[in-house]
Amino acid sequence: MESSPGRAPRPTPAPAAGRARRRRAATPPTETAAPRTGITPADSGPEPDPGAEPNGVGRRRRRPGRRRSTLLALGVVAAASAAALVAGLLSWGPSEPADPARPLSAAEAERLAAMRVTAHRDVRSGVHVTVGAGPARTELVGWVDWARPLVYLDVGGPGAGADRGLVQATPTVLVARPDPTAAATPAPPPLVPPADRWQLREPPPERGLAAVLDLLLALAADRPDPVAVGARWLGRESTAGTSVDVLEAPLAAGPAAVAPATPAPVRQFRLWLDRDARLHRLVGRLPDDTEVTVQLERSDRPTLRPVDALGGRPGLPRALTDAEAVRLAGLPTRLRAAGGAALTGIAPLGPTKNLRAAGWLSWAGSAAYLAVGEIGTPGRRTLLRHQAGRVARVEVPADGGTTQPPARPPLPPPAGLPWPRPTPPTDDLDRLVGAALGAVGTPADARSAVRLRADRLADRTVDVVELREHGAQLRYWIDREGLLRRVELRTGRGVWAQLDLTPAPVPALPTTAFPSTAR
Repeated sequence: MESSPGRAPRPTPAPAAGRARRRRAATPPTETAAPRTGITPADSGPEPDPGAEPNGVGRRRRRPGRRRSTLLALGVVAAASAAALVAGLLSWGPSEPADPARPLSAAEAERLAAMRVTAHRDVRSGVHVTVGAGPARTELVGWVDWARPLVYLDVGGPGAGADRGLVQATPTVLVARPDPTAAATPAPPPLVPPADRWQLREPPPERGLAAVLDLLLALAADRPDPVAVGARWLGRESTAGTSVDVLEAPLAAGPAAVAPATPAPVRQFRLWLDRDARLHRLVGRLPDDTEVTVQLERSDRPTLRPVDALGGRPGLPRALTDAEAVRLAGLPTRLRAAGGAALTGIAPLGPTKNLRAAGWLSWAGSAAYLAVGEIGTPGRRTLLRHQAGRVARVEVPADGGTTQPPARPPLPPPAGLPWPRPTPPTDDLDRLVGAALGAVGTPADARSAVRLRADRLADRTVDVVELREHGAQLRYWIDREGLLRRVELRTGRGVWAQLDLTPAPVPALPTTAFPSTAR
């Protein structure tokens, strides 16, 4: 378009982009546009690219490969840090481990107090006991019957020594059947115990076998214990699939026959006790400081049979029936008719006086003649003569035979033996022979007699009848024909001595006066 004359030409509008650039150039820089470094730039420069770094430098967006490299480096650093942390945790240990022990809760204290009552109600349990460790270790396997009470064990292990074999015990009596040839590894003993070779034992009460038996019998009581002082809860474990609490507490002592002169120190035991107050395991120390572990098998609980020395198989005591009373009343007449009997006897009178006897007795002549030997001592043999309620004995050389039982005495008695003057009975064996001879006298009172049980002896069915005669506790084993097959006497040590009788004609026994050497 042409301009009008006399008028300045009108400028042509600049493109919009050019105007924008001029406006930006005229805009003074401000502090807000500057980086936050505390330094005001002289020129902020052109508008940063949207892909530039946040510091406004205006670098271009990083390439993807470079970002991956950075991320990979950061991952390596993180992995190395984690490994160092784990290694540090594994190598670190506290100077004193945390102790989880705490006092018992009320419920735990109640279960501990009821532990021994629960055992008494459960009646029996299998047991596996380990005493000591290593080559001196002794292991005992068997059962405990808390209601009777009775312990029946097989003793083995490398440290068993002279105790190796079978053991039965009550709170007051221990009888053993030593077996040096038994396997070192113990196994549960036979439910029907062997009938022979049982001996009365008196081991030291504070250590070894006797201390273990006392501990087992002390695990039951007929009334709850007082709250244990100082008992602690140590943790919770699982035993044979049963959840148990592990407690540390003193173990109450069982009933003792004789109270000790000085109280024994309190011994702490670790006890594994379930929610029903049943003990499954205990670990502690015997009075001689030997470590002991007891494992209870609560599902293994057969009926136990005491050996004859401890009273034999249990029965159901009751009064005699009319037929049994008639047989007891007619016993003297039948014995006089039989005339006499061959006899064998067992009399566990002491730890060094476990006697075996063999010989004859004559009810018609009121006399007995027998040989007596001590088990384990074949070099000793004693001849005994009973006549008219008096006894004489003389020791003679061994006959070279077995002492279990010894051979019957020679007939007639050897000449020249220094027989002493006859005396009244001096020990339980004398009284036992006297009781067998006295069965031919006045009939026993059936009203005071008790039938304990039926039993078997020499392939015959017998009734075991208990009675008291002149202050002695006796048992007669009477067969169904009314003949006496066994006499038992409870000795002063609490065991039963016995004479087995085979009624039959006997040889002529020495019933004349003793030799003139007697004074």
